[in-house]
Amino acid sequence: MRQIILDTETTGLEHAQGHRIIEIGCVELVNRRATGRTFQRYLNPEREIDLGAAAVHGLTREFLAGQPRFADVVDELLGYLSGAELVIHNAPFDLGFLDAEMRRLPQPRAAISELCPVLDTLLLARQLHPGQRNSLDALCKRYHIDNSERDYHGALLDAQILAQLFLAMTGGQGALTLGAEPGTAAGRSARTRPRAARPAVDIPIVRATTAELEAHERALDTVAQASQGVPLWRQ
Repeated sequence: MRQIILDTETTGLEHAQGHRIIEIGCVELVNRRATGRTFQRYLNPEREIDLGAAAVHGLTREFLAGQPRFADVVDELLGYLSGAELVIHNAPFDLGFLDAEMRRLPQPRAAISELCPVLDTLLLARQLHPGQRNSLDALCKRYHIDNSERDYHGALLDAQILAQLFLAMTGGQGALTLGAEPGTAAGRSARTRPRAARPAVDIPIVRATTAELEAHERALDTVAQASQGVPLWRQ
């Protein structure tokens, strides 16, 4: 099974207000193993960035001015996503921005959710941990995932972190190498949990005594008389 962990960074919170995607980051899993094949692009939004958003991801209009536009990378992106299930944390947010970008193209494309199945890890986390905080940072703490290098949000870094969380939440696998160097957050997080030792145990078989069996039969007689039927134990 091929899955793509996807994250985006944007100029603001509302695509309906004209905010745009400025970074896309993806990590590929095949049969729950990282292949090392990633997709990461910065994008020129052709608009200003909200101060609140800039404080989160640290990207500036000056840096992004020299980056390609969404229309320049869309074919490459769709080719990378083709045939995969998308795994996204708070999927409506990222999908809303991606679909808005698809509609802005000179020849509008179909919505991403029409091209790929989508799994929302925020909904999954809420099912597993109802009533608790389920942000990426909260989940990293809960699942002991190292996110110490996450001073700023970055789409590729967040996708790498989410890949580790997704594996931990869905199968107890919390280690994901991603081809990272030991000094990186992903590299330091690539560790396996030892399997707990489970000594063999002789399970005793306790059989009913004759007196207990007779008492059981008397109880069944009472049930049969009261219900005017045959108790299930005697069927």
